[in-house]
Amino acid sequence: MWNRVNLCDFLKQRKEQVLIESDIEYSLVTISNRGEVKLREKKKGGLINAQKGYCVKAGDFIYSRLAVHTGAFGIIPRTLDGALVTNEMPSFEINDSKIHPDILISLLSIPAVKWQLNQLTKGMGRVRIKESMLLALTVLLPPRKEQDGLARKISSTNIKLNKLNSQLTHQQTLLKKLRQQILQEAIEGKLTIDFRAQNPDIEPAGELLARIKAEKEKLIKEKKIKKQKPLPPIREEEKPFELPEGWVWCRLQDITRLITDGKHGDCQNMFNSGYYFLSAKDIQNGELIYNNARQIVPDEFQEVHNRTDLEPGDICMVNTGATVGKTALAPDHSFTRKTTFQKSVAVIKVVKPNIDQRFIKILLVCETSKLLATSWGSAINNLLLGDLKKQLVPLPPLPEQKAIATKVEKLLAICDQLEAQITTNQTHTEQLMQAVLKEAFSQSGEA
Repeated sequence: MWNRVNLCDFLKQRKEQVLIESDIEYSLVTISNRGEVKLREKKKGGLINAQKGYCVKAGDFIYSRLAVHTGAFGIIPRTLDGALVTNEMPSFEINDSKIHPDILISLLSIPAVKWQLNQLTKGMGRVRIKESMLLALTVLLPPRKEQDGLARKISSTNIKLNKLNSQLTHQQTLLKKLRQQILQEAIEGKLTIDFRAQNPDIEPAGELLARIKAEKEKLIKEKKIKKQKPLPPIREEEKPFELPEGWVWCRLQDITRLITDGKHGDCQNMFNSGYYFLSAKDIQNGELIYNNARQIVPDEFQEVHNRTDLEPGDICMVNTGATVGKTALAPDHSFTRKTTFQKSVAVIKVVKPNIDQRFIKILLVCETSKLLATSWGSAINNLLLGDLKKQLVPLPPLPEQKAIATKVEKLLAICDQLEAQITTNQTHTEQLMQAVLKEAFSQSGEA
């Protein structure tokens, strides 16, 4: 017969406080939302920003006060016996005469118990689920004799699903490398070998570059663009690879009318004004996203717009923060929607129609990691505008730029399909685990 019990009936909090000594090295614990209890780092006590911690023992149950409802709970492995946690990760001795540890973890993963955990945080911000709240949760527990068989069944399924998940994760890693390889081969001209063989008489990029230079000089004389500061000539040691015939090296400034960023400061919000003030978070999946974008007063918008002068086809690139390197091409409606940016987004205006902005976007995405390695703006990810201007460009003839962009779009679309399939398979494995738990605990009526 299954009995309704509280977690406090088989969990007892362990409170072994440790005074941290500066010359002793301690193992510190972390818990992921997938229930992985692992070593976060090893650290000398003098480098730990606390005077005390709490010792855990192998086999203890542990959870995160802030994230238990999202799956941050588990069992301390033998390798972390004696490690330290903060009071934000309480640990408990498990009375294994009443409950098998694997059954405890499984019970906390079934919908009925997840519902209880979510109720503790419903309608509130960051809520700490304290020990008394967790211990008051109720579960329907099978007899101890039945638990071993259930645990073996669940463990066997977990091993198979973990192996499958590892394979899917490996596939994602390979797919990420494939994307990068596609971009790298694109900018090196390896994707368009056949195109060059079939089009031997197209205008070489050197002539294209000369025409762009002349056009920029004309625009400067007409005061349509400002004169740009000269950049150092390209040295041989800077060139990372040999160019195909008809290509030429240049710097990004050589083929752009303007490289700038958004406003270095804030603006006054104005609901439903129609004047959009986008930031890094509003560039997603290669597009400008307006759903949750700020709108500001018209007068302040005009001040920022004078700086960015966004036009359809301009390259918008996150240049600061966690998502640095994300790019989008300004769509046709970016003008009608009246769009400008905060300083976390750079705007790059190529000299159209002599440059295909899609090719330059491919180059920037491919080179972001290298740019970050040489940009020293601050402690956080930060691409300096000066470094963007100096960025080397392996410039193909215009028709080949277009051919490269079209081919990359097709290949990356295939990668998107593969990634969607991997994500679907990952969802299926999670659903399969839930189905196993539901079957295992079906007698409780709560699974």
